Amino acid sequence: MATLAPVTAADVARARDAVAGAARHTPVLASATLTERCGGDVLLKAESLQRTGSFKVRGALAKLAALGDGCATGVVCGSAGNHAQALAMAARVRGVRCEVFMPAQAPIAKAEGAAALGATVRLAGESVEDCVGAALERAQEAGMAFVHPFDDPDVVAGQGTLGLELLADLPDLARVLVPVGGGGLAGGVAIAVKSARPDVEVVGVQVETVAAFPASLRAGAPVAVDAALTIADGIAVKRPGELTLALVREWLDEVVVVAEDDVAEAMVLLLEKAKLVVEGAGAVGVAALLAGAVAPAPRGQTCVILSGGNVDAGLLAVVARRHETEAGRRMVLFTRVSDRPGALARLLIVVAEAGANLLDVEHVREGVDLHVRETAVQLVLETRGTEHAARVAVAVGEAGYQAHLVR
Repeated sequence: MATLAPVTAADVARARDAVAGAARHTPVLASATLTERCGGDVLLKAESLQRTGSFKVRGALAKLAALGDGCATGVVCGSAGNHAQALAMAARVRGVRCEVFMPAQAPIAKAEGAAALGATVRLAGESVEDCVGAALERAQEAGMAFVHPFDDPDVVAGQGTLGLELLADLPDLARVLVPVGGGGLAGGVAIAVKSARPDVEVVGVQVETVAAFPASLRAGAPVAVDAALTIADGIAVKRPGELTLALVREWLDEVVVVAEDDVAEAMVLLLEKAKLVVEGAGAVGVAALLAGAVAPAPRGQTCVILSGGNVDAGLLAVVARRHETEAGRRMVLFTRVSDRPGALARLLIVVAEAGANLLDVEHVREGVDLHVRETAVQLVLETRGTEHAARVAVAVGEAGYQAHLVR
């Protein structure tokens, strides 16, 4: 890896032709919500609307174009999921076979997406690094071309074509926030943008549970961190590449880190306000703005790259429910009632008169200190916000029920 050639603006320009034939020029959308909350002029680069649901298709297309006949025997990769789908699509475009290795706990949507595009999906190991190792072995065994998810000059150049779109679409661009996993997108975008306009700041964002770049930048060499479950699985890379670490060190102005909870809130805000489905990895830039880890540029446009939208519906539902609870629009109330006919109905009348909507009710008779003629009940209620939830709790208490909120 240490002998990899550097990537230049000319490489990114050459990659544009390979990418333009199959990838979309994704839109840049104004965000009134983020502009109002954070100040500055904030826009969103909706790469979550890209083909295969992420920016990765750019790098895959560029790499296969660079390989030419070198990929005729097929291509193979290790990936958390987005690169796998991207390579599967690029292989379909060129008419070659594709195998992808993904972590055992990879999101179902990403595994199914790669399979639907014609790839043979193999689940191997617990991390992207495990999958990359398995893919390398398979490439040597079968004579296939290995395509690294980020630490490859052609891949980085392909990702950099997103930066060319920013230059074309945003004449007043001043700051770019870009998710960082392996560093291919961040390095490519920074090269494209800053080669043309050195005054534009490019800030990388990692999630705290798997943030290898800060320590690696301090050490001047790739430093591995422990694998961890994260809502931002698409950027859960334990160790930067030699190439991408050098590019991030040279081209990025800063790398910041955000918390898991802030990423979850960013996903919900994008869903609720921007009407965009964005995965955790793609939402870290918005999380950084909301948490104050980075501010919008005082003058000019700040663009947040939403790098992907491949998220399982189940996880999205969990994140949305969590937000509803945090915002006071969903409350869980635990109390006791007499275990006699009509007792629960009387409690529900109190709740209804307080204006709450019943979503779920559960009787709890085990693990609770109850009188023989009592039952505990847990109510899940929909309310209109924190103040209304507090009024509902007061009304239940004034009706004679000893209730407490479950968070």
